[in-house]
Amino acid sequence: MSTIEQLREAARKTFGWSDLRPEQLTAMEQLIDGHDVLVVMPTGSGKSAIYQVPALLLRGPTLVVSPLTALQRDQVGQIEDSRAPEAVAVNSAQRAGESDRAWDAVSEGEAEYLFLSPEQLAKDEVLEQVAEAAPSLFVIDEAHCVSAWGHDFRPDYLRLGHVIEQLGHPRVLALTATAGAPVRDDIVRYLGMRDPARVVTGFDRPNLHLAVRQAGTDEDKRDAVLDWVRSAAKPGLVYTATRKDTGRYAEALGERTAAYHAGMKPSERERVHEQFLAGNLDVVIATSAFGMGIDKPDVRFVVHASVPESLDSYYQQIGRAGRDGEPAEAVLFYRPEDLGLQKFLTSRPLDTEGVREVAGVVEDHEGPASPREIDEAVAQSHRRAMNNLNLLEQAEVIRARGGRFAYEGGEPVEAATEIARRRKDLARSRIEVMREYAETRSCRRQFLLGYFGEVADEPCGHCDTCEAGVAEEHAPEPGGPFAAGSVVRHREWGPGQVVRRDAERLTVLFDEAGYRTLSVRAVESGGLLTEEANQLITPAGGQGASRPRPNSS
Repeated sequence: MSTIEQLREAARKTFGWSDLRPEQLTAMEQLIDGHDVLVVMPTGSGKSAIYQVPALLLRGPTLVVSPLTALQRDQVGQIEDSRAPEAVAVNSAQRAGESDRAWDAVSEGEAEYLFLSPEQLAKDEVLEQVAEAAPSLFVIDEAHCVSAWGHDFRPDYLRLGHVIEQLGHPRVLALTATAGAPVRDDIVRYLGMRDPARVVTGFDRPNLHLAVRQAGTDEDKRDAVLDWVRSAAKPGLVYTATRKDTGRYAEALGERTAAYHAGMKPSERERVHEQFLAGNLDVVIATSAFGMGIDKPDVRFVVHASVPESLDSYYQQIGRAGRDGEPAEAVLFYRPEDLGLQKFLTSRPLDTEGVREVAGVVEDHEGPASPREIDEAVAQSHRRAMNNLNLLEQAEVIRARGGRFAYEGGEPVEAATEIARRRKDLARSRIEVMREYAETRSCRRQFLLGYFGEVADEPCGHCDTCEAGVAEEHAPEPGGPFAAGSVVRHREWGPGQVVRRDAERLTVLFDEAGYRTLSVRAVESGGLLTEEANQLITPAGGQGASRPRPNSS
């Protein structure tokens, strides 16, 4: 029996799935053959099946790194509803006895699937237990956190590459619904994936109607959001930039509405999460803390009451609407002044004292230090310490050796300042791309897909600019130089990659300078860019392997 036939039979007998999609089978077969695999597939397209089925054919447990306890619980529950072997989770929200029973099930071979957070894997004793279990497959769910969030939001995601090597580099599967070409390169680099197969399907969600509503004053915008939400088909999500705004909007909308943000007690967040999934809430007003892994197919709208920090985040958040394939709305309420808040949120100063303290601990430590030894030796929170450790590693002041860190030399604050500056420049350039999306007169779907490296030859006809009749005149001509995905070089900013093009402007992500928007006329007349021979191969609507752009590591 061929590998494909074995996979199909295991899916049918264990999970009751009568068929698997070609892209799922492609990724599964690569895993069975021993390859690392990066999968980028839209929300609701069956990414979890890509590890659940091969796990049945591989000897040894499957370790799944999942960022949220609620998401872990949902994933464990899905497996428990099938005929699959046991799935267990170990996290800080459960009692010690429950964790002990989970480890016993893994060590005795009763549990096939083990769910952990990246923070759990930062603990030496957890890593030792995982190593004893000898996992055959290492899965990173929501793998875009390595790039988009790993620097600040979840710094332990950036430690996962070291963990993989300490475990002897089992097969690695990275899963995400949100990863343009630069983010895919980040995932591969930070996880230390070895010549991975890249299975990338189309990013388009044709049932989503895309629109931007312009507003004058902040009060005008607030009234417009409330009026729109009150009249919209429910249920839906409203994203705000601040915790304070979640409460203000929730109070104004009244019953069957709730606020959600990271400052709430875990029990309160859990209650809102469960009520929304059960259909007891019509609208959740949330910061970006809400929604990862939400499996609610009938969300009819996602509204942004303020501009998010990047088009990557925006795409992930609007992807929570219309998972049932029925029509849904994605509306951004926009004031140019709101961009200033996002710039403020990305302008935190370097933690010079914290950087200096972490560097000093590593330098003075007898032999290489583990992350936990560093964490315990500094007067910093875990998140702060790991952020500073990541900065120093990227600045090459310290180097990893078998999961431990040794001092290499150099002035730590000066070196970390340069890395922090590059991060800040990239974050601010992403905000400018959000400005372009909000203000574009070209087809919004073409803009969004182009950012993720997918070329749509014609305006979509299902967004506000198409309906207004302005998208056609701003559409780029098919083909031609500097198409999305082209690898280019700028005279001043060096190498980069075109992430989108319309009739008038190019948006390029440069390795050092971040995102920059250039006039097509100036580029063509002034010779600002040259097109390199190598181009990123990004199949639209299909699957396959792609090559990373040069100078990406």
